[in-house]
Amino acid sequence: MKIKPEDPVLDPTLIGASVMNRRRALGVASATLSGVALGISGQPSAQGTYPNRPLKMIVPWPPGQATDLAGRVVAQELVRLLGQPVVVDNRAGAGGTIGTETVVKSAPDGYTILAASAGPVTVSPLLSRTPYDPERDLLPVGMIGMSPYVLVTQPGFAAADLREFVARVRASPGKFTFASSGTGATAHLIAESFNAAVGIKAVHVPYKGSTPALTDLISGQVDYCIETAAATMPHVRSGRLRAFGVSLEKGSAVTPGIAPFARQPDMAGLAGFDMGAWLGVMVPANTPSAEVQKLAGALEQIMLSPEVRQAFSGIAVEVDYRPAESFGRYLASIRSRFTEVIRANNIKAD
Repeated sequence: MKIKPEDPVLDPTLIGASVMNRRRALGVASATLSGVALGISGQPSAQGTYPNRPLKMIVPWPPGQATDLAGRVVAQELVRLLGQPVVVDNRAGAGGTIGTETVVKSAPDGYTILAASAGPVTVSPLLSRTPYDPERDLLPVGMIGMSPYVLVTQPGFAAADLREFVARVRASPGKFTFASSGTGATAHLIAESFNAAVGIKAVHVPYKGSTPALTDLISGQVDYCIETAAATMPHVRSGRLRAFGVSLEKGSAVTPGIAPFARQPDMAGLAGFDMGAWLGVMVPANTPSAEVQKLAGALEQIMLSPEVRQAFSGIAVEVDYRPAESFGRYLASIRSRFTEVIRANNIKAD
């Protein structure tokens, strides 16, 4: 599966003979789709033929970013399942809040969907006033993936494993520095959570993005960083950086050979540590339940596809499908966790 960020419209007329094979692989049949078209009450949608025109997926980030690439994978498969074009519309700016607001203010009819992510939905509303309340203004359709974060240092950092890394940094409060992609960024909050869990007191050095942060880490300007697998793993594979652990409790297929924080020996403070940057699909509040259910049913089929899993692996995103109810519980949990981190460290938006 190849996704081209420069191609905004995904149209069913462009799909070749492999469509039926892929549909069979996904286990999709007309009976399934007609079943999920029923709302929670069991009543058919007022728009019995939904969707009967093109859909729009708003991506609140530039082309090529992880949310954009994952969103395009999902959009391409929605075309196959729903039989309508899907227009991918990048509305970048203000840390993702511009595109997210666009969806919130769109008609709640099932034709505008959000490629949602942690930054504008979970983190930004905790740090500053946003033109929307995600709990009030958005409905979860399903979570699709998680971007794992990796603790990295220069190759010569004097520690044999995570236990020794923590012991060394903990022994010298305020001496060591850690970089992040910005104050209040997901990377910053995850790093602060890790530091608190193991009793580290280190100096935060914020950057405008992961690239300059990792550049300075490689050159020795800062001591460590906890950043996305997408940003760190190329440097780990090349030997420019050394990895000490990954932030997801179960580990990650996109960080082979790197043990999760939660499962490393003699690290009781990290038991249960499970944090990353989530990706999902959401729609405006008040979207009819039948339309939400049809999208949710299609999304579930999409995330079962081996091709989709392979495509996600290629962009360093771990497939983590959760249906709407489970997704909603996760959002509440991670919002509470990040709120605690922000308060404990008196984090303010730049």
